[in-house]
Amino acid sequence: MIPLKTGERIDDLQRSALGIIQNPAHFCFGTDAVLLSGFVRAAAKERVADLCTGNGIVPLLLSVKTRAKEIVAVEIQTEIADMAERSVAMNGLSERVRILCGDLREGIAGVSGSFDVVSCNPPYMALGRGEHSQASSRAIARQELCCTLEEVVKETARLLKNGGRAYFVYRPNRLDELFAACARRGLMPKRMKFAHPFPDREANLVLLEAVKGGGHFLRVEAPIIVFRAPGVYTDEIREIYGY
Repeated sequence: MIPLKTGERIDDLQRSALGIIQNPAHFCFGTDAVLLSGFVRAAAKERVADLCTGNGIVPLLLSVKTRAKEIVAVEIQTEIADMAERSVAMNGLSERVRILCGDLREGIAGVSGSFDVVSCNPPYMALGRGEHSQASSRAIARQELCCTLEEVVKETARLLKNGGRAYFVYRPNRLDELFAACARRGLMPKRMKFAHPFPDREANLVLLEAVKGGGHFLRVEAPIIVFRAPGVYTDEIREIYGY
């Protein structure tokens, strides 16, 4: 039995009997991370790195949604990384999923060119856009306090093999910055999908697949609609969640 710390709970992910340890006092996972896990493609024998992993929701879901050989996840916050590591152990995934606590800017996830796939749900807000606190784990998850978009893309490119695939979930209002950062690191956008909260609302998330050393060709897929009515998920979202 994995011990829980003060304020923690175990949430049922409703997929393959997976559970995840979360603490509402910190930044719990959201729809963006679940959508990212449904967008990533990883084949058998491939190695995956997940950057800015938080409480480990993406590697946990990728462990059942893909046949990836190994998933290495990086989180800078010690307490959150510990939570993710205990979730991995609780689900019996320690031989396949590894949680590394450290700064992705220091290149701790592996040697250059050692991964087939890198996924990331980076902080959305640049410094100076909204309030922030150095002591808040929520602020670190939302804002570029510990890493910038440029630093995330740089480490992604370093980790990927030539021809390897990068997957990001991000905000559409910074899509131009994401494209520019990828171009500077030789990551060519290949597949993109927008997510809208309702059919008549503008997109609030974008999913992007980029290939290291890829050619010029981008496919924009049909959008994801999250809710068909307030509080009622669409069939596509229910399938991604595993309901």
